[in-house]
Amino acid sequence: MNTIVNVTHFIIVGISNVPGLKLPIFLLALLIYLLTLSGNMIIALLVCLDCHLHTPMYFFLANLSILDMSSSTITLYRILIGFVSGSTMVSYGDCVLQMYVWASLIGLELLILSAMSYDRYVAICKPLQYHMIMSFRLCGLLASICWVSAFLQSLPHTIVVIGFSCFESIKINHFFCDILPLKYITCSDTTLLDYLILSSVLFHLFFSFPLTFTPYIFIIATILRIPSTIGRRKAFHTCSSHLTVVILLYVVLLCQYLKPGQKNNLDSSKLFSLFNTAAVPMLNPFIYSLKNRDVKMALRRGLKLFQSR
Repeated sequence: MNTIVNVTHFIIVGISNVPGLKLPIFLLALLIYLLTLSGNMIIALLVCLDCHLHTPMYFFLANLSILDMSSSTITLYRILIGFVSGSTMVSYGDCVLQMYVWASLIGLELLILSAMSYDRYVAICKPLQYHMIMSFRLCGLLASICWVSAFLQSLPHTIVVIGFSCFESIKINHFFCDILPLKYITCSDTTLLDYLILSSVLFHLFFSFPLTFTPYIFIIATILRIPSTIGRRKAFHTCSSHLTVVILLYVVLLCQYLKPGQKNNLDSSKLFSLFNTAAVPMLNPFIYSLKNRDVKMALRRGLKLFQSR
């Protein structure tokens, strides 16, 4: 196969090559993006403007909302722009930047979820000490560590990709610039990149994963000791949504980045990416917040204030 050097742009293949599916895919992507943007923006604004939501739990939820809006924008916009403009071409620099930001946001989400687990552990297992332990200074420090470490962790992968000198094709079999489709079309040595991807997966598997799930061992033990059935149900309801999404996210990421033979089966990888880029950011506001009593009350207060003006 002929190799291509000095690549200046790539062509994004998209979710499907079937012409008749382009309009339905565009409309679905637009609907998902608008729902994601509106739902997460509502949560972020409510947390910022309503003093009743100035608590550690909603502080981390606001961070998650900003993260979800960013991840949807950085990935789904390529589908939307490609349909409107009729061009699926993306410059080399924009492609690498998109890959870097997306990889950083995935790592950031796992770290933020770990911080949220710790917050729930303190709230349920140490309720009398909650406000003393989960001070705003600690919350700000945890959030800062998550954001900085996530973007630093993805930097080595990006530097390696920038160093790729040739490619077998300029067509990326994906709907955005992800690291695996880029790796599979390069003719440069990918050994170092493979080690970096594996190290990132192992980091989250043996660091973020235990930090996220270990608190739930203590949380479940505490819930089982609650004498009241209503109290147990209320405590479990507080954590069940978070735990469900975390499990699904880890399973999908492991299937996506550790599944063998992906070079010949990138179409299945698109489905896993769709779950991370579309389903999770769209559902998070409903799972975590919009069905929450405090958020509903804050939304009513905001609507009343808006109508009074």
